[in-house]
Amino acid sequence: MLPDTSKHLIDILAAAADIKAFILGYDLATYRNDAKCRAAVERKLEIIGEACSRIRNEDPNAFNHMPYGNQVIGLRNRVIHGYDSVDDAIIWDVASDKLTAFVLEVEALASS
Repeated sequence: MLPDTSKHLIDILAAAADIKAFILGYDLATYRNDAKCRAAVERKLEIIGEACSRIRNEDPNAFNHMPYGNQVIGLRNRVIHGYDSVDDAIIWDVASDKLTAFVLEVEALASS
């Protein structure tokens, strides 16, 4: 694994931990009503997606061990470029549920 890949993996794990902290105790309705939390979660998803994009470009072998990598990059692109059509329910589902499986992938890659 390349040195920058390790840094990107650390960035992903830190951003994911922040997301989990931001939404602790929230449900979808609470999330929808908290503009600051939505902005923070979306920003951290942008960071995760950008880190994945960099890994894909710089270390394709490592990226091949991230089955959800392309989906994460796609979400990042949607949040940034389609900001006016972001579905809070989808972001909530990613943050509260799907992010866990992705973090496990990243942790496995980081420890290899």
